[in-house]
Formats: sequence, C-alpha cells, structure tokens
Amino acid sequence: MEHYPEGKRIVIVGGGFGGLAAARALRGLPAEITIVDRQNHHCFQPLLYQVATAVISPADIAWPIRFILRGQHNMRILMAEVTGVDTQAHLVHTDSVTLPYDYLVLATGATHFYFGHNNWAPFAPGLKDVEDATEIRGRMLLAFEHAELTTDAAKQRALLTFVIIGGGPTGVEMAGAIAEVALKTLPKEFCTIDPRSARIILIEAGPRILPSFPDHLSEYAKQTLEKMGVEVWTSSPVTDVDMNGVIVKSERIEAGTIIWAAGVQASPAAEWVGAPHDQNGRVKVKTDLSIPGHPEIFAIGDTAQVFYNDGQQVPGIAPAAKQMGAYVGKLIASDIEGKPRPGPFVYHHQGDLATIGRHAAVVKLKFLGLTGFLGWLFWSIAHVYFLIGIRNRVVVALTWIWQLFTNQRGARIIALPEHVQDAKKRADVV
Repeated sequence: MEHYPEGKRIVIVGGGFGGLAAARALRGLPAEITIVDRQNHHCFQPLLYQVATAVISPADIAWPIRFILRGQHNMRILMAEVTGVDTQAHLVHTDSVTLPYDYLVLATGATHFYFGHNNWAPFAPGLKDVEDATEIRGRMLLAFEHAELTTDAAKQRALLTFVIIGGGPTGVEMAGAIAEVALKTLPKEFCTIDPRSARIILIEAGPRILPSFPDHLSEYAKQTLEKMGVEVWTSSPVTDVDMNGVIVKSERIEAGTIIWAAGVQASPAAEWVGAPHDQNGRVKVKTDLSIPGHPEIFAIGDTAQVFYNDGQQVPGIAPAAKQMGAYVGKLIASDIEGKPRPGPFVYHHQGDLATIGRHAAVVKLKFLGLTGFLGWLFWSIAHVYFLIGIRNRVVVALTWIWQLFTNQRGARIIALPEHVQDAKKRADVV
C-alpha cells in the first residue's frame, strides 16, 4: 500500500457488493483506504441457494477480497470484526485494531430477522453467507440419510418434510431447488425410502409469493411450484418453530428441515454511530447517503434506508448496493480532489429476477416480463455475467449445462460438525 503523508484516510466496513463498489470507485485516489470485513472473502449471494441445494461449490461463488482488489495500491484489507465507532474521535474500533478515519463508509449488510423470535434461529437457519449455505445443504442431505436409517413411517414422513418460511425470491428458489433434488437427483440412490415422496412446503405470511413482482408473475411462480409438487401456503403466518417442526396458525407440521427466508435486519451499524434508523435497523440517510450530523460518514446497501420513485424503498439487492457504493466512492473522490460533489443519489431499478427450477424463472424488467425457459435463460446469463473471474463463469455455466441434461449435483458433501449430526440423528431416529 502506498503511503500518502497528507492523504485522507478512508475506512470501508464490509466487503460485499456495496463496499467493493466504493473501493473500486476510489482506485488511484491519493488517499489511504482500508477495507475491513470479518470474512476474508466476498460472496455472490444471489447464488447461495445453489450452494445450499448442492448444485455448485462455495468456491464457485466466493473470492478472497485481497484477490479482487489486488491491483489497487492505495488499498489495505483487514480481516477483523468491527465492534464500534467513536464519531467524535473519528475512530473505528475492531476486535484487534483501532482505525482512524476522515471518511467512513458503512457497508455492513444485513442478517436474519426472526420478528422477535430469535430462539427460532437454531432450528430455522437463514441464508446470508457461505456458512449458512453449507449448513442448510448438510441439514437437507442428512434428512434423506436419516430417513433411510429409520423404519418408523411417521419419522420418515417428518424427516422427508421440508419447510421454507418466506415466499420472496430466496424462498421460491429454495423450494424449487429442493423439489428438483427430491424428484430428479436422488430417486435412484436410496433403497428404503423414495425421495420423490418428500413433502416441500413454502409458507408465506402475505397473500401471495414474490410480492415485489406483478400479480401475473407471482401466480405463474405459484403454479409452477405446485406442478413440481411444492405446497404453497399463503396468508399463513408461522407462530412457532422448534427442532422438530413448525406451527402455522393452529396446525403443527413435523419437519426434518426448516429454512428461514422470511426477513432480514440491518447490522448494528446505526447503533455504532448513533444514527436514526427504521424498525429493521437501516440507517435513515440523507440524499447523499451520509448520516445526519456526520457528513463524513455514509451508509450504503442493506445498511441504509433509501427511497426512490415517490416513496418506494430501494430493495436490498446487489445492483442497489453497487450503485450506492459507486456513488459514495465518486462523492468522496470529488471531495478529496476539490471537484464539485455529484447531486443527490438516484437509484435506477434494473428489474427483478427469480428462478423456480432448471427450466423456469420469472423476470420483470422495465418494459418486459419473461417466464418459463426463456426467463430461466435470461436469469442464467445475467448471473453468470456478474460472477467475478472467467474461471468461475465457465465452471458455473458448465455445471448448469451438465445438470440440465443429467440431473446430477456434484456438491453433495455433508459438512455439518459431528456433534450437530449426532444430536440431529438422536432427535430424528432414536
């Protein structure tokens, strides 16, 4: 890292889409830039569900942050966890070092939100990072393995019941992918059980799945899932979750695998800087994405509450985070170089996409809606294009083509710790 004795110090907290976009916008700036993340890698979250359902391996969608930013000589990368911010002294505190800053960018993302029921978390993991994906993959595959071990019909039925809570894109994609595992990948590999008898239930508290999509695309997704054997329950809030199942209204569903896709909340960044925030912890930023009273501190991506189109909230998706990161990077660069600041941040919505299976997806662009195989093809090309590196694009594309014709999934490794496997087995089989 080059040293600039009189240079400004910029700290970016978070190596996700927003943090990386901000870092890239600061390339070549005569400043000392530090990016801090508790992980050493950046993860392409839109494809995490494919890791969770054994389509691809974690290494296909995750890259070391140092590798991604290796060409930026004004950049320092630290693997540390931020514990707080002293806004008066301009210091970022971590579990290992303290970092002074002149500009601070909070791109800390979001985590699972259980609507006040945090005790559900151990039984219904969400999907936000590679660790989550490998845990869900392990739980899903273990359910089939443990069902093969028991001769108790009731326990087999429970083990082969998969409940996905939340009917947004992640929930829809998970439900469709698990259905394909049960119907097409595993049937010839078990003797005692028939994986095709698996029961997959997608539960949504609202009146329809994919609420951000137009009604006709939402209905198409519902019908497509149902044709795959998925039960779609709408207007069905979950009232309790435990190790062995869920309660929806007054009905109990015994389930071997429960997956949470119902809600997220922002990181505690708002608390670090004492900023106003909404009920989900998102910082209420100004039009330049700075926090009130601190023009040198910015919040972007899932950390920020931003509006567009007369009151619509900017969605927590990768393109939005990237646009915010690029904007803040340009703004800071303008300050340091003595140029006029850009105008207020303006979000440009590029569309909504969700895949339902290997042959179906829903795509809503500004003037175009796609479904079926054509939608899936568009979805596939878009996601391969945004992967980092030629190697990953080729590997993922070839994996999808291979799976399309063979129904095989090559990443079916159970990686749960032994004590978790043993506890689950005792609860399910003994």
